[in-house]
Amino acid sequence: MKLYGVVGWKNTGKTGLMERLVAEITRRGLSVSTVKHAHHAFDVDQEGRDSFRHRAAGAHEVLLASHRRVALMQELRGAPEPALADLLARLSPVDLVLVEGYKREAHAKIEAHRAETGAPLIATSDASVRAVASDEPLALDRPVFDLDDTARIADFILAELDL
Repeated sequence: MKLYGVVGWKNTGKTGLMERLVAEITRRGLSVSTVKHAHHAFDVDQEGRDSFRHRAAGAHEVLLASHRRVALMQELRGAPEPALADLLARLSPVDLVLVEGYKREAHAKIEAHRAETGAPLIATSDASVRAVASDEPLALDRPVFDLDDTARIADFILAELDL
């Protein structure tokens, strides 16, 4: 499976870019999966539901299945967060895995940037950031795309990965 990342600081448009890239790339006939890193506690389950009650009772894993989707929830219970490589190994084969976050990993990435955040560019100190998608013109040593030009960004990523 090919892998490409989308990174950026908070409120720079990472998730919107991911959403548009998934739609654009799948529209072109490629299969895409995503991995999203969260820096905070999260729960995909709802308190009071049977699956929530199973986890609360101490289950290490809860597999929830229906005719529409399957969700596997694993409780770390003090174990370290799995490495990105270990998480990728759990995915079914697809043409492309888009990863949101994991900015310190070495895979190729595009950085989402919004001027209004005032956040510094990651690209200036990280060679794994191959391009920047920005809402303002930038003078960099790598390609800069308009943050909303999803087709050109997808073209760039797919060309980089020879897809």
